[in-house]
Amino acid sequence: MASITNRHIRSVLSYYHYINIIKHQRRSTVTVTDEYRPVLKSRASIKGVELLRNPSFNKGMAFSLEERQHMGIHGLLPPAVLSQDIQALRVMTNFDRAQDDLDRYNELMNLSERNEKLFYRVIADNLEKLIPVVYTPTVGLACQKYGLVFKRPRGLFITIHDKGHIYDILSNWTEQHVKAIVVTDGERILGLGDLGAFGMGIPVGKLQLYTAIAGIPPQNCLPIMLDVGTNNEEISSDPLYIGLKQKRVKGKEYTEFLDEFMEAVVQRFGWNCLIQFEDFASHNAHQLLERYQKEYCTFNDDIQGTAAVVLAGLIAALRVTGKKLCENTYLFVGAGQASCGIADLVTHAMVREGLSPEEARSKIWMYDVHGLIVQGRPQGDLNGPKASYVKKGRAIKDLSSVIDYVKPTVLMGASGVARLFHDGVLRKMAQANEPEEAYRETDGRCIFASGSPFKPVVYKDKTFHPGQGNNAYIFPAIALATIACAARHVEEDMFLIGAQKLGSLVTEKDLDAGRVYPPVPSIHEVTVKIAAHLAEHLYKQKKAWNYPEPENKEDFIRMQLYDTSYQYFGPSTWKWPEQHHKPRDISSIDDNIALDA
Repeated sequence: MASITNRHIRSVLSYYHYINIIKHQRRSTVTVTDEYRPVLKSRASIKGVELLRNPSFNKGMAFSLEERQHMGIHGLLPPAVLSQDIQALRVMTNFDRAQDDLDRYNELMNLSERNEKLFYRVIADNLEKLIPVVYTPTVGLACQKYGLVFKRPRGLFITIHDKGHIYDILSNWTEQHVKAIVVTDGERILGLGDLGAFGMGIPVGKLQLYTAIAGIPPQNCLPIMLDVGTNNEEISSDPLYIGLKQKRVKGKEYTEFLDEFMEAVVQRFGWNCLIQFEDFASHNAHQLLERYQKEYCTFNDDIQGTAAVVLAGLIAALRVTGKKLCENTYLFVGAGQASCGIADLVTHAMVREGLSPEEARSKIWMYDVHGLIVQGRPQGDLNGPKASYVKKGRAIKDLSSVIDYVKPTVLMGASGVARLFHDGVLRKMAQANEPEEAYRETDGRCIFASGSPFKPVVYKDKTFHPGQGNNAYIFPAIALATIACAARHVEEDMFLIGAQKLGSLVTEKDLDAGRVYPPVPSIHEVTVKIAAHLAEHLYKQKKAWNYPEPENKEDFIRMQLYDTSYQYFGPSTWKWPEQHHKPRDISSIDDNIALDA
Protein backbone atom coordinates (compact mmCIF):
# COMPACT_ATOMS: atom_id res chain seq x y z
CA MET A 1 0.00 0.00 0.00
CA ALA A 2 1.36 3.41 -0.98
CA SER A 3 2.26 5.74 1.87
CA ILE A 4 0.46 9.07 2.26
CA THR A 5 2.85 12.01 2.61
CA ASN A 6 2.28 15.55 3.88
CA ARG A 7 2.47 16.68 0.27
CA HIS A 8 -0.43 14.36 -0.65
CA ILE A 9 -2.47 15.66 2.27
CA ARG A 10 -1.78 19.27 1.30
CA SER A 11 -2.71 18.51 -2.30
CA VAL A 12 -6.05 17.02 -1.23
CA LEU A 13 -6.74 19.98 1.06
CA SER A 14 -5.78 22.36 -1.75
CA TYR A 15 -8.14 20.54 -4.11
CA TYR A 16 -11.09 20.90 -1.74
CA HIS A 17 -10.13 24.53 -1.13
CA TYR A 18 -10.23 25.03 -4.92
CA ILE A 19 -13.68 23.38 -5.14
CA ASN A 20 -14.96 25.65 -2.37
CA ILE A 21 -13.60 28.69 -4.22
CA ILE A 22 -15.45 27.64 -7.37
CA LYS A 23 -18.68 27.03 -5.44
CA HIS A 24 -18.34 30.38 -3.69
CA GLN A 25 -17.67 32.22 -6.96
CA ARG A 26 -20.67 30.60 -8.62
CA ARG A 27 -22.91 31.41 -5.63
CA SER A 28 -21.73 35.00 -5.37
CA THR A 29 -21.94 36.02 -9.00
CA VAL A 30 -22.10 39.68 -9.91
CA THR A 31 -23.44 41.81 -12.70
CA VAL A 32 -21.61 44.41 -14.75
CA THR A 33 -22.26 47.34 -12.44
CA ASP A 34 -20.44 49.01 -9.61
CA GLU A 35 -20.62 45.65 -7.84
CA TYR A 36 -17.45 44.73 -9.75
CA ARG A 37 -15.54 47.26 -7.70
CA PRO A 38 -13.74 45.61 -4.77
CA VAL A 39 -15.41 46.22 -1.41
CA LEU A 40 -13.16 48.37 0.76
CA LYS A 41 -13.66 49.60 4.30
CA SER A 42 -15.31 53.02 4.38
CA ARG A 43 -13.51 53.87 7.61
CA ALA A 44 -10.58 52.44 9.51
CA SER A 45 -11.32 50.34 12.57
CA ILE A 46 -8.38 51.99 14.36
CA LYS A 47 -8.24 55.42 15.92
CA GLY A 48 -5.79 57.78 17.53
CA VAL A 49 -2.07 57.65 16.96
CA GLU A 50 -2.35 54.12 15.50
CA LEU A 51 -4.30 55.60 12.60
CA LEU A 52 -1.37 57.92 11.81
CA ARG A 53 1.05 54.98 11.99
CA ASN A 54 -0.90 52.86 9.52
CA PRO A 55 0.20 53.72 5.94
CA SER A 56 -2.94 52.18 4.43
CA PHE A 57 -5.18 54.70 6.19
CA ASN A 58 -2.95 57.63 7.12
CA LYS A 59 -3.72 60.88 5.27
CA GLY A 60 -1.22 63.04 7.13
CA MET A 61 -2.26 66.69 7.23
CA ALA A 62 -5.15 66.02 4.83
CA PHE A 63 -7.41 64.94 7.73
CA SER A 64 -10.17 67.54 8.14
CA LEU A 65 -10.95 69.14 11.50
CA GLU A 66 -14.06 66.99 11.83
CA GLU A 67 -12.08 63.82 11.05
CA ARG A 68 -9.34 64.73 13.54
CA GLN A 69 -11.86 65.23 16.33
CA HIS A 70 -13.87 62.12 15.47
CA MET A 71 -10.84 59.79 15.09
CA GLY A 72 -9.02 61.03 18.20
CA ILE A 73 -6.06 62.59 16.40
CA HIS A 74 -6.85 66.27 16.99
CA GLY A 75 -3.71 67.91 18.32
CA LEU A 76 -1.47 65.15 16.97
CA LEU A 77 -1.05 67.11 13.74
CA PRO A 78 -0.28 70.77 13.01
CA PRO A 79 -3.50 72.80 12.67
CA ALA A 80 -3.28 73.38 8.90
CA VAL A 81 -5.25 71.09 6.57
CA LEU A 82 -3.39 70.31 3.34
CA SER A 83 -4.99 68.71 0.30
CA GLN A 84 -3.45 65.67 -1.38
CA ASP A 85 -2.41 67.96 -4.26
CA ILE A 86 -0.34 70.11 -1.89
CA GLN A 87 1.11 67.00 -0.25
CA ALA A 88 2.13 65.63 -3.67
CA LEU A 89 3.81 68.94 -4.49
CA ARG A 90 5.82 68.77 -1.26
CA VAL A 91 6.90 65.18 -2.03
CA MET A 92 8.16 66.07 -5.51
CA THR A 93 9.93 69.18 -4.21
CA ASN A 94 11.87 67.06 -1.73
CA PHE A 95 12.46 64.42 -4.41
CA ASP A 96 14.04 67.00 -6.73
CA ARG A 97 16.26 68.28 -3.92
CA ALA A 98 17.73 64.83 -3.25
CA GLN A 99 21.42 64.45 -4.15
CA ASP A 100 21.33 61.15 -6.07
CA ASP A 101 19.01 58.36 -7.18
CA LEU A 102 19.56 56.26 -4.06
CA ASP A 103 18.47 59.21 -1.92
CA ARG A 104 15.44 59.65 -4.20
CA TYR A 105 14.62 55.95 -3.84
CA ASN A 106 14.82 56.30 -0.05
CA GLU A 107 12.60 59.38 -0.15
CA LEU A 108 9.90 57.44 -2.00
CA MET A 109 10.18 54.30 0.14
CA ASN A 110 9.88 56.41 3.30
CA LEU A 111 6.71 57.91 1.85
CA SER A 112 5.28 54.46 1.13
CA GLU A 113 5.78 53.57 4.80
CA ARG A 114 3.94 56.71 5.94
CA ASN A 115 1.15 57.30 3.43
CA GLU A 116 0.32 54.57 0.90
CA LYS A 117 -2.33 56.49 -1.04
CA LEU A 118 -0.10 59.52 -1.49
CA PHE A 119 2.81 57.30 -2.56
CA TYR A 120 0.82 55.73 -5.38
CA ARG A 121 -0.74 59.05 -6.36
CA VAL A 122 2.75 60.55 -6.77
CA ILE A 123 4.02 57.55 -8.78
CA ALA A 124 0.95 57.52 -11.03
CA ASP A 125 1.24 61.26 -11.71
CA ASN A 126 4.99 61.11 -12.50
CA LEU A 127 5.45 57.71 -14.15
CA GLU A 128 8.11 58.71 -16.64
CA LYS A 129 10.20 60.37 -13.96
CA LEU A 130 9.72 57.87 -11.14
CA ILE A 131 9.60 54.41 -12.75
CA PRO A 132 13.41 54.49 -13.28
CA VAL A 133 13.75 55.18 -9.54
CA VAL A 134 11.34 52.65 -8.01
CA TYR A 135 12.24 50.09 -10.70
CA THR A 136 14.99 49.68 -13.31
CA PRO A 137 17.72 50.92 -13.10
CA THR A 138 17.81 52.44 -9.58
CA VAL A 139 16.23 49.41 -7.89
CA GLY A 140 19.40 47.47 -8.79
CA LEU A 141 21.52 49.92 -6.83
CA ALA A 142 18.99 49.79 -4.01
CA CYS A 143 19.35 45.99 -3.87
CA GLN A 144 23.13 46.27 -3.70
CA LYS A 145 22.71 48.71 -0.77
CA TYR A 146 19.71 46.95 0.74
CA GLY A 147 21.45 46.56 4.08
CA LEU A 148 21.50 50.36 4.28
CA VAL A 149 18.05 51.14 2.88
CA PHE A 150 16.22 48.36 4.79
CA LYS A 151 13.98 49.81 7.51
CA ARG A 152 11.15 47.37 8.02
CA PRO A 153 10.04 44.16 6.26
CA ARG A 154 7.66 44.75 3.37
CA GLY A 155 6.82 41.11 2.75
CA LEU A 156 7.78 37.62 3.89
CA PHE A 157 11.23 36.09 4.23
CA ILE A 158 11.04 32.28 4.02
CA THR A 159 14.31 30.40 4.50
CA ILE A 160 15.41 26.90 3.57
CA HIS A 161 15.42 26.12 7.30
CA ASP A 162 11.66 26.73 7.36
CA LYS A 163 11.13 23.73 5.09
CA GLY A 164 8.12 21.80 6.36
CA HIS A 165 6.57 24.97 7.88
CA ILE A 166 6.04 27.29 4.90
CA TYR A 167 2.25 27.28 5.32
CA ASP A 168 2.71 28.43 8.92
CA ILE A 169 4.79 31.39 7.76
CA LEU A 170 2.27 32.33 5.07
CA SER A 171 -0.41 32.23 7.79
CA ASN A 172 1.52 34.92 9.67
CA TRP A 173 0.60 37.36 6.88
CA THR A 174 -2.60 38.90 8.25
CA GLU A 175 -4.09 40.02 4.94
CA GLN A 176 -6.50 37.27 3.89
CA HIS A 177 -7.12 38.31 0.27
CA VAL A 178 -3.68 38.07 -1.33
CA LYS A 179 -4.17 37.80 -5.09
CA ALA A 180 -0.64 38.38 -6.40
CA ILE A 181 2.77 37.25 -5.17
CA VAL A 182 6.13 38.18 -6.66
CA VAL A 183 8.84 35.80 -5.46
CA THR A 184 12.61 35.64 -5.91
CA ASP A 185 15.50 33.66 -4.51
CA GLY A 186 17.91 36.51 -5.27
CA GLU A 187 20.32 34.49 -7.42
CA ARG A 188 20.24 36.66 -10.54
CA ILE A 189 19.18 40.19 -9.64
CA LEU A 190 19.01 42.18 -12.89
CA GLY A 191 22.54 42.05 -14.35
CA LEU A 192 24.12 42.17 -10.89
CA GLY A 193 24.24 38.46 -10.11
CA ASP A 194 23.68 36.75 -6.76
CA LEU A 195 22.55 39.27 -4.15
CA GLY A 196 20.83 36.78 -1.86
CA ALA A 197 18.27 38.32 0.51
CA PHE A 198 19.25 41.81 -0.70
CA GLY A 199 17.21 40.90 -3.80
CA MET A 200 13.97 41.54 -1.87
CA GLY A 201 13.95 45.01 -3.42
CA ILE A 202 12.89 43.43 -6.72
CA PRO A 203 9.58 41.83 -5.58
CA VAL A 204 8.79 45.01 -3.63
CA GLY A 205 9.41 47.19 -6.70
CA LYS A 206 7.51 44.89 -9.07
CA LEU A 207 4.42 44.90 -6.87
CA GLN A 208 4.56 48.67 -6.48
CA LEU A 209 4.24 48.81 -10.26
CA TYR A 210 1.33 46.35 -10.07
CA THR A 211 -0.48 49.07 -8.12
CA ALA A 212 0.90 52.26 -9.72
CA ILE A 213 0.45 51.04 -13.32
CA ALA A 214 -2.23 48.33 -13.20
CA GLY A 215 -4.27 49.59 -10.25
CA ILE A 216 -4.09 46.29 -8.34
CA PRO A 217 -4.81 47.20 -4.68
CA PRO A 218 -1.63 46.99 -2.56
CA GLN A 219 -3.38 44.94 0.12
CA ASN A 220 -3.79 42.19 -2.50
CA CYS A 221 -0.02 42.05 -3.16
CA LEU A 222 2.66 40.11 -1.29
CA PRO A 223 6.45 40.20 -1.99
CA ILE A 224 8.33 37.07 -0.91
CA MET A 225 12.04 36.25 -0.60
CA LEU A 226 12.96 32.56 -0.63
CA ASP A 227 16.31 32.59 1.15
CA VAL A 228 18.35 29.48 0.32
CA GLY A 229 21.68 31.18 0.95
CA THR A 230 24.08 33.07 -1.32
CA ASN A 231 27.34 32.23 -3.06
CA ASN A 232 28.35 35.89 -3.06
CA GLU A 233 30.95 36.05 -0.27
CA GLU A 234 31.27 39.82 -0.47
CA ILE A 235 27.54 40.16 0.22
CA SER A 236 27.36 37.50 2.94
CA SER A 237 30.36 38.95 4.80
CA ASP A 238 28.71 42.39 4.98
CA PRO A 239 27.79 43.03 8.63
CA LEU A 240 24.56 44.64 7.36
CA TYR A 241 23.54 41.57 5.34
CA ILE A 242 19.96 40.60 6.23
CA GLY A 243 19.89 36.98 4.95
CA LEU A 244 21.32 33.53 5.68
CA LYS A 245 25.11 33.47 5.66
CA GLN A 246 25.59 30.12 3.94
CA LYS A 247 26.17 28.68 0.48
CA ARG A 248 23.16 28.21 -1.74
CA VAL A 249 21.16 25.01 -1.38
CA LYS A 250 20.72 23.18 -4.69
CA GLY A 251 19.36 19.96 -6.12
CA LYS A 252 16.62 17.84 -4.57
CA GLU A 253 16.36 19.89 -1.37
CA TYR A 254 15.88 23.10 -3.39
CA THR A 255 13.20 21.52 -5.60
CA GLU A 256 11.31 20.12 -2.60
CA PHE A 257 11.46 23.55 -0.97
CA LEU A 258 9.92 25.18 -4.06
CA ASP A 259 7.29 22.45 -4.34
CA GLU A 260 6.23 23.02 -0.75
CA PHE A 261 6.12 26.77 -1.32
CA MET A 262 3.78 26.46 -4.31
CA GLU A 263 1.48 24.05 -2.49
CA ALA A 264 1.43 26.25 0.62
CA VAL A 265 0.45 29.33 -1.40
CA VAL A 266 -2.55 27.47 -2.84
CA GLN A 267 -3.52 26.16 0.58
CA ARG A 268 -3.29 29.63 2.13
CA PHE A 269 -4.57 31.91 -0.63
CA GLY A 270 -6.31 29.67 -3.17
CA TRP A 271 -5.71 28.38 -6.67
CA ASN A 272 -6.31 31.79 -8.23
CA CYS A 273 -3.42 33.47 -6.41
CA LEU A 274 -0.99 34.64 -9.11
CA ILE A 275 2.68 33.77 -8.49
CA GLN A 276 5.23 35.72 -10.54
CA PHE A 277 8.77 34.32 -10.51
CA GLU A 278 11.43 37.00 -10.69
CA ASP A 279 15.22 37.01 -11.09
CA PHE A 280 15.92 33.30 -10.65
CA ALA A 281 19.11 32.02 -12.27
CA SER A 282 18.62 30.72 -15.83
CA HIS A 283 19.13 27.06 -14.94
CA ASN A 284 16.33 27.29 -12.35
CA ALA A 285 14.05 29.76 -14.12
CA HIS A 286 13.26 27.57 -17.15
CA GLN A 287 13.03 24.40 -15.07
CA LEU A 288 10.61 25.94 -12.57
CA LEU A 289 8.46 27.50 -15.30
CA GLU A 290 8.15 24.15 -17.05
CA ARG A 291 7.46 22.39 -13.74
CA TYR A 292 4.70 24.72 -12.49
CA GLN A 293 3.18 26.49 -15.49
CA LYS A 294 0.39 23.99 -16.19
CA GLU A 295 -0.41 23.23 -12.57
CA TYR A 296 -0.43 26.68 -10.96
CA CYS A 297 -1.36 30.26 -11.79
CA THR A 298 2.19 31.41 -12.48
CA PHE A 299 4.58 33.02 -14.97
CA ASN A 300 8.20 34.16 -15.18
CA ASP A 301 8.58 37.80 -16.14
CA ASP A 302 12.27 37.52 -17.10
CA ILE A 303 11.38 34.86 -19.68
CA GLN A 304 7.81 35.58 -20.76
CA GLY A 305 7.34 39.26 -19.89
CA THR A 306 10.62 40.28 -21.54
CA ALA A 307 9.72 38.22 -24.60
CA ALA A 308 6.33 39.88 -24.93
CA VAL A 309 7.59 43.44 -24.66
CA VAL A 310 10.34 42.77 -27.23
CA LEU A 311 7.85 41.13 -29.59
CA ALA A 312 5.56 44.15 -29.22
CA GLY A 313 8.44 46.43 -30.24
CA LEU A 314 9.12 44.20 -33.25
CA ILE A 315 5.47 44.29 -34.27
CA ALA A 316 5.46 48.08 -34.11
CA ALA A 317 8.81 48.37 -35.94
CA LEU A 318 7.59 46.12 -38.75
CA ARG A 319 4.81 48.60 -39.41
CA VAL A 320 7.66 50.90 -40.54
CA THR A 321 9.52 48.30 -42.60
CA GLY A 322 6.38 46.76 -44.06
CA LYS A 323 7.60 43.20 -43.41
CA LYS A 324 6.05 40.28 -41.57
CA LEU A 325 7.86 38.66 -38.66
CA CYS A 326 8.53 35.59 -40.80
CA GLU A 327 10.23 37.70 -43.48
CA ASN A 328 13.12 38.62 -41.18
CA THR A 329 16.31 36.93 -40.02
CA TYR A 330 17.11 37.34 -36.33
CA LEU A 331 20.45 37.38 -34.51
CA PHE A 332 20.41 37.28 -30.70
CA VAL A 333 23.50 38.55 -28.93
CA GLY A 334 23.28 36.64 -25.68
CA ALA A 335 21.70 33.21 -25.18
CA GLY A 336 20.43 33.35 -21.61
CA GLN A 337 16.89 33.10 -20.30
CA ALA A 338 15.83 36.47 -21.75
CA SER A 339 17.08 35.69 -25.27
CA CYS A 340 15.63 32.18 -25.24
CA GLY A 341 12.28 33.46 -23.98
CA ILE A 342 12.17 36.11 -26.72
CA ALA A 343 13.19 33.58 -29.36
CA ASP A 344 10.49 31.14 -28.21
CA LEU A 345 7.75 33.79 -28.39
CA VAL A 346 8.94 35.11 -31.77
CA THR A 347 8.89 31.51 -32.99
CA HIS A 348 5.34 31.12 -31.67
CA ALA A 349 4.30 34.32 -33.46
CA MET A 350 5.85 33.18 -36.76
CA VAL A 351 4.01 29.87 -36.48
CA ARG A 352 0.81 31.93 -36.19
CA GLU A 353 1.82 33.57 -39.47
CA GLY A 354 1.91 30.16 -41.16
CA LEU A 355 5.40 28.72 -40.69
CA SER A 356 6.12 25.37 -39.14
CA PRO A 357 8.05 25.46 -35.82
CA GLU A 358 11.15 24.17 -37.64
CA GLU A 359 10.90 26.86 -40.35
CA ALA A 360 10.41 29.56 -37.71
CA ARG A 361 13.42 28.45 -35.63
CA SER A 362 15.57 28.32 -38.78
CA LYS A 363 15.28 32.12 -38.99
CA ILE A 364 16.73 32.64 -35.51
CA TRP A 365 20.49 32.59 -34.79
CA MET A 366 22.14 32.97 -31.41
CA TYR A 367 25.55 34.27 -30.38
CA ASP A 368 27.12 34.04 -26.93
CA VAL A 369 30.51 34.58 -25.31
CA HIS A 370 31.92 31.61 -27.23
CA GLY A 371 30.66 32.82 -30.62
CA LEU A 372 27.91 31.76 -33.01
CA ILE A 373 25.88 28.85 -31.64
CA VAL A 374 26.35 26.09 -34.21
CA GLN A 375 26.81 22.34 -34.14
CA GLY A 376 30.31 21.13 -33.30
CA ARG A 377 31.77 24.43 -32.15
CA PRO A 378 34.86 23.85 -29.99
CA GLN A 379 33.67 25.74 -26.86
CA GLY A 380 30.48 26.44 -24.96
CA ASP A 381 27.48 24.51 -23.75
CA LEU A 382 24.79 23.82 -26.37
CA ASN A 383 22.21 22.33 -23.99
CA GLY A 384 19.19 23.84 -22.25
CA PRO A 385 16.64 26.23 -23.83
CA LYS A 386 19.09 27.38 -26.54
CA ALA A 387 19.40 23.81 -27.86
CA SER A 388 16.39 24.43 -30.13
CA TYR A 389 18.36 27.10 -31.99
CA VAL A 390 21.60 25.21 -32.62
CA LYS A 391 22.24 25.10 -36.39
CA LYS A 392 24.68 23.75 -38.89
CA GLY A 393 27.14 26.49 -39.75
CA ARG A 394 30.58 27.98 -39.24
CA ALA A 395 31.93 28.47 -35.72
CA ILE A 396 32.61 32.23 -35.84
CA LYS A 397 33.55 34.21 -32.74
CA ASP A 398 33.84 37.81 -34.01
CA LEU A 399 30.40 39.50 -33.95
CA SER A 400 31.08 41.65 -37.01
CA SER A 401 32.00 38.53 -38.99
CA VAL A 402 28.89 36.77 -37.68
CA ILE A 403 26.75 39.57 -39.10
CA ASP A 404 28.43 39.16 -42.48
CA TYR A 405 27.73 35.43 -42.33
CA VAL A 406 24.14 35.46 -41.00
CA LYS A 407 23.00 38.73 -42.66
CA PRO A 408 20.33 39.45 -40.02
CA THR A 409 17.67 42.10 -40.50
CA VAL A 410 16.99 42.24 -36.74
CA LEU A 411 19.72 42.36 -34.08
CA MET A 412 18.72 41.72 -30.47
CA GLY A 413 21.05 42.44 -27.58
CA ALA A 414 20.14 40.56 -24.40
CA SER A 415 23.52 40.29 -22.72
CA GLY A 416 25.08 41.71 -19.58
CA VAL A 417 28.29 42.46 -21.51
CA ALA A 418 28.62 46.13 -22.52
CA ARG A 419 29.74 47.65 -25.83
CA LEU A 420 29.32 44.51 -27.93
CA PHE A 421 27.71 46.64 -30.64
CA HIS A 422 30.87 48.53 -31.59
CA ASP A 423 31.20 50.85 -34.59
CA GLY A 424 31.90 48.01 -37.01
CA VAL A 425 28.68 46.29 -35.99
CA LEU A 426 26.67 49.49 -36.04
CA ARG A 427 27.64 50.24 -39.60
CA LYS A 428 26.15 46.92 -40.64
CA MET A 429 23.00 46.97 -38.57
CA ALA A 430 19.96 49.14 -37.96
CA GLN A 431 19.71 48.27 -34.28
CA ALA A 432 22.18 49.07 -31.49
CA ASN A 433 22.50 49.73 -27.77
CA GLU A 434 23.49 53.42 -27.65
CA PRO A 435 21.09 55.79 -29.44
CA GLU A 436 23.55 58.48 -30.51
CA GLU A 437 25.84 55.90 -32.09
CA ALA A 438 22.94 53.97 -33.58
CA TYR A 439 21.42 56.97 -35.33
CA ARG A 440 24.82 58.34 -36.41
CA GLU A 441 26.28 55.10 -37.72
CA THR A 442 23.10 54.17 -39.61
CA ASP A 443 22.53 57.70 -40.94
CA GLY A 444 19.28 57.93 -38.96
CA ARG A 445 17.83 54.78 -40.55
CA CYS A 446 17.70 52.53 -37.48
CA ILE A 447 14.72 51.69 -35.32
CA PHE A 448 16.08 51.76 -31.79
CA ALA A 449 14.74 50.41 -28.51
CA SER A 450 16.43 49.67 -25.19
CA GLY A 451 15.46 48.25 -21.83
CA SER A 452 16.62 51.42 -20.05
CA PRO A 453 15.39 54.98 -20.66
CA PHE A 454 17.35 57.35 -22.90
CA LYS A 455 16.84 61.03 -23.60
CA PRO A 456 15.71 62.15 -27.09
CA VAL A 457 18.48 62.30 -29.69
CA VAL A 458 18.80 65.05 -32.31
CA TYR A 459 20.43 63.91 -35.56
CA LYS A 460 20.45 65.99 -38.77
CA ASP A 461 17.82 68.36 -37.38
CA LYS A 462 15.44 65.50 -36.56
CA THR A 463 14.56 64.48 -33.00
CA PHE A 464 14.42 60.75 -32.31
CA HIS A 465 12.76 59.30 -29.20
CA PRO A 466 14.50 56.01 -28.31
CA GLY A 467 11.95 53.36 -27.42
CA GLN A 468 12.08 51.89 -23.92
CA GLY A 469 11.33 48.17 -24.06
CA ASN A 470 10.35 48.07 -20.39
CA ASN A 471 8.63 44.94 -19.04
CA ALA A 472 6.29 47.32 -17.21
CA TYR A 473 4.32 47.56 -20.47
CA ILE A 474 3.38 43.88 -20.15
CA PHE A 475 3.58 42.19 -16.74
CA PRO A 476 1.13 44.53 -14.91
CA ALA A 477 -1.44 43.99 -17.68
CA ILE A 478 -1.00 40.21 -17.54
CA ALA A 479 -1.48 40.32 -13.77
CA LEU A 480 -4.49 42.66 -13.93
CA ALA A 481 -6.34 40.49 -16.46
CA THR A 482 -5.51 37.26 -14.63
CA ILE A 483 -6.67 38.58 -11.25
CA ALA A 484 -9.78 40.36 -12.58
CA CYS A 485 -10.95 37.26 -14.45
CA ALA A 486 -9.92 34.84 -11.67
CA ALA A 487 -7.99 32.86 -14.29
CA ARG A 488 -6.61 29.50 -13.18
CA HIS A 489 -3.50 29.62 -15.38
CA VAL A 490 -1.38 32.20 -17.20
CA GLU A 491 -1.50 30.69 -20.69
CA GLU A 492 1.40 31.16 -23.12
CA ASP A 493 -0.99 32.71 -25.63
CA MET A 494 -1.61 35.60 -23.23
CA PHE A 495 1.90 36.93 -23.85
CA LEU A 496 1.50 36.77 -27.63
CA ILE A 497 -1.92 38.43 -27.49
CA GLY A 498 -0.64 41.06 -25.05
CA ALA A 499 2.35 41.80 -27.30
CA GLN A 500 0.12 42.14 -30.36
CA LYS A 501 -2.19 44.54 -28.53
CA LEU A 502 0.73 46.61 -27.21
CA GLY A 503 2.21 46.85 -30.72
CA SER A 504 -1.14 48.01 -32.08
CA LEU A 505 -1.36 50.82 -29.50
CA VAL A 506 1.72 52.53 -30.97
CA THR A 507 0.36 55.42 -33.03
CA GLU A 508 1.62 56.71 -36.38
CA LYS A 509 2.78 59.82 -34.52
CA ASP A 510 4.85 57.61 -32.21
CA LEU A 511 6.39 55.79 -35.18
CA ASP A 512 7.22 59.09 -36.91
CA ALA A 513 9.11 60.14 -33.78
CA GLY A 514 11.09 56.89 -33.76
CA ARG A 515 9.11 55.27 -30.93
CA VAL A 516 8.13 51.61 -31.07
CA TYR A 517 6.31 51.76 -27.73
CA PRO A 518 3.67 54.19 -26.48
CA PRO A 519 5.04 57.09 -24.38
CA VAL A 520 5.61 56.10 -20.75
CA PRO A 521 3.10 58.66 -19.34
CA SER A 522 0.34 56.71 -21.15
CA ILE A 523 1.34 53.35 -19.66
CA HIS A 524 -1.62 53.17 -17.26
CA GLU A 525 -4.17 53.57 -20.07
CA VAL A 526 -2.17 51.16 -22.23
CA THR A 527 -2.26 48.60 -19.41
CA VAL A 528 -6.04 48.87 -19.06
CA LYS A 529 -6.49 48.39 -22.83
CA ILE A 530 -4.23 45.33 -22.89
CA ALA A 531 -5.92 43.83 -19.81
CA ALA A 532 -9.38 44.34 -21.32
CA HIS A 533 -8.21 42.67 -24.55
CA LEU A 534 -6.82 39.75 -22.54
CA ALA A 535 -10.09 39.50 -20.63
CA GLU A 536 -11.92 39.10 -23.95
CA HIS A 537 -9.57 36.23 -24.78
CA LEU A 538 -9.94 34.54 -21.38
CA TYR A 539 -13.74 34.58 -21.49
CA LYS A 540 -13.82 33.44 -25.12
CA GLN A 541 -11.55 30.49 -24.29
CA LYS A 542 -13.57 29.65 -21.14
CA LYS A 543 -10.47 30.28 -19.01
CA ALA A 544 -12.06 32.93 -16.76
CA TRP A 545 -13.76 31.93 -13.50
CA ASN A 546 -15.37 35.25 -12.57
CA TYR A 547 -19.01 34.81 -13.60
CA PRO A 548 -21.22 35.93 -15.20
CA GLU A 549 -19.20 37.23 -18.13
CA PRO A 550 -19.21 41.05 -18.19
CA GLU A 551 -20.50 42.56 -21.41
CA ASN A 552 -18.03 45.46 -21.44
CA LYS A 553 -14.59 44.13 -20.53
CA GLU A 554 -12.93 47.54 -20.26
CA ASP A 555 -15.55 48.82 -17.81
CA PHE A 556 -15.15 45.55 -15.92
CA ILE A 557 -11.39 46.16 -15.62
CA ARG A 558 -11.69 49.84 -14.70
CA MET A 559 -14.16 49.18 -11.88
CA GLN A 560 -11.54 47.10 -10.06
CA LEU A 561 -8.70 49.64 -10.09
CA TYR A 562 -7.13 51.00 -6.92
CA ASP A 563 -8.28 54.51 -6.02
CA THR A 564 -5.54 56.82 -4.71
CA SER A 565 -8.02 59.39 -3.38
CA TYR A 566 -8.38 59.57 0.38
CA GLN A 567 -11.17 57.94 2.37
CA TYR A 568 -13.50 59.95 4.58
CA PHE A 569 -13.03 59.27 8.30
CA GLY A 570 -15.71 61.51 9.76
CA PRO A 571 -18.89 60.25 11.41
CA SER A 572 -21.41 58.52 9.17
CA THR A 573 -24.46 60.81 9.40
CA TRP A 574 -27.43 61.46 7.16
CA LYS A 575 -30.53 63.65 7.22
CA TRP A 576 -34.22 62.84 7.60
CA PRO A 577 -37.16 64.95 6.42
CA GLU A 578 -37.52 67.88 8.83
CA GLN A 579 -40.95 66.85 10.19
CA HIS A 580 -39.50 63.58 11.43
CA HIS A 581 -36.50 64.89 13.33
CA LYS A 582 -37.85 68.22 14.69
CA PRO A 583 -37.94 68.05 18.54
CA ARG A 584 -41.40 67.76 20.06
CA ASP A 585 -42.52 69.60 23.23
CA ILE A 586 -45.50 69.37 25.54
CA SER A 587 -47.51 71.94 23.59
CA SER A 588 -47.65 69.63 20.60
CA ILE A 589 -49.76 67.03 22.50
CA ASP A 590 -53.51 67.04 21.75
CA ASP A 591 -55.58 67.73 24.87
CA ASN A 592 -58.05 65.03 23.85
CA ILE A 593 -55.33 62.33 23.92
CA ALA A 594 -55.19 60.51 27.22
CA LEU A 595 -51.63 59.78 28.28
CA ASP A 596 -50.54 56.68 30.13
CA ALA A 597 -49.54 57.46 33.70
